[in-house]
Amino acid sequence: MSALRTLIDQGQAILNHRPWPRAVVSREIWLQALGLLQAGQFTLLALWGEQAFVHIALFDTTANEPGILSFECEGNRFPSAGSLHPPAIRLERALRDLSGLQAEGLPDARAWLDHGKWPIQHPLGQAERATAMPEPYAFLAAEGESLHQIPVGPVHAGIIEPGHFRFTASGETVVRLEERLGYVHKGIEALMAGKTVAQAAILAGRVSGDSTVAYALAFSRAVEAALETDAPERATWLRTLMAELERLANHFGDIGAICNDAAFAMMHAQCGILRERVLRAADDCFGHRLMMDRVVPGGVRNDLTEDGTQIIGGLVTHVRKRLPEIIELYENTASLQDRTVSTGILSSELARQFGAGGYIGRASGRNFDARRMPGYAPYDRLQFEVPVLEEGDVDARIWIRIREAEQSMKIIEQILQQLPKSPKEILAAMPAHPLMEAREGVALVEGFRGDILAWLRIGRDGKIERCHLRDPSWFQWPLLEVVVKDNIVADFPLCNKSFNCSYSGHDL
Repeated sequence: MSALRTLIDQGQAILNHRPWPRAVVSREIWLQALGLLQAGQFTLLALWGEQAFVHIALFDTTANEPGILSFECEGNRFPSAGSLHPPAIRLERALRDLSGLQAEGLPDARAWLDHGKWPIQHPLGQAERATAMPEPYAFLAAEGESLHQIPVGPVHAGIIEPGHFRFTASGETVVRLEERLGYVHKGIEALMAGKTVAQAAILAGRVSGDSTVAYALAFSRAVEAALETDAPERATWLRTLMAELERLANHFGDIGAICNDAAFAMMHAQCGILRERVLRAADDCFGHRLMMDRVVPGGVRNDLTEDGTQIIGGLVTHVRKRLPEIIELYENTASLQDRTVSTGILSSELARQFGAGGYIGRASGRNFDARRMPGYAPYDRLQFEVPVLEEGDVDARIWIRIREAEQSMKIIEQILQQLPKSPKEILAAMPAHPLMEAREGVALVEGFRGDILAWLRIGRDGKIERCHLRDPSWFQWPLLEVVVKDNIVADFPLCNKSFNCSYSGHDL
């Protein structure tokens, strides 16, 4: 039996939680789990709170098994995971801002999502906000001769989301970068409480707009797990088709944008054309360029017609012809290679410690893909590779995107060949309400940035009692601060774009 399962079995099992096991555990077991997390036997998937409970989702790396431990807080306090495992620090800061639960021994006590502007303090706990103005945010100090600070944002020159970056530099060399996020907090988790499943699905698809399919899929799979409902077979394949189209569009956009920040506009233009073709094909086939609100609990809203099959087949043919030419352009432009190779290196140790997902982790040797582990249909019936590199620099993150785009096209071709022809059902009926008892579900889905987690509880009235959505950017943003160190200030845009973390998905 795995170490994680042993800990879960020692707690009080939550019987209506699917498909992973969840148990309420004692302080002793909670601390044991944190010790194994610190030792690297577990990977942190998520950490969130509600009322008097804090929950931690873990992945046992030895047994490739996920599970959730819950701790009932005593006096709204719980033993800090961040005191032993740095990737948990920001999660615990956000947890306290949202629910009011305090992590004992948390190394950084500053607010994270709460900038002092919310009308309600601790919105998930409904605490009234004091009238006093909050203290100015205390950025960390840096000591040394001839250091200067460069504040950037939160408002940026381009049409991008807001985030503040505080650079401390010695000449042109970055000594420290500190981020402050939370400017696009939308209150998603508080808004979901009391919503019907259909209403909450709309909110889930808007956590991060460039990953709307992945978020909707994670939410839908969590709902279906909770209610023990399966989407129709054809719908399962159509969801995967949409997810891979979303991955293609975003990877093409990222490759071009990274090169553009190295002043190579030709790549930006060529990749932009490919991205636009993917978006137009999605619009023609599913009625929306981003395929927003097309994946729903129970299946999908739009079927793929014969004309749609021809459109997507033509798209893949065109991309297969153009992509090698773009790759050759990237490889043979010495000035571009000079900017990307050996810039912004992320070590494999940090990638593993932070559980960095997607192209960031895989460019630094972390071989994890939620489509494989824990896995979900129909990827178990599809042939594809998960590309992994060890260099960990901007160049490696570009190459991972290129190889993933190639694999996505391979997956799309298989879907078009194997898509079930009958029955034509694409949306299953959800169970009638009221329910006999509350139900809980969890899902882990691979978005283009990495793994997205959705956890939820559906009450007896069929409405959402609590939903937590975790973006891969939570574990990627802190690593951006690390990779920029000792690079020149002018290379920050390259590093930042090669990460392309989500502001909106992080800020909730």
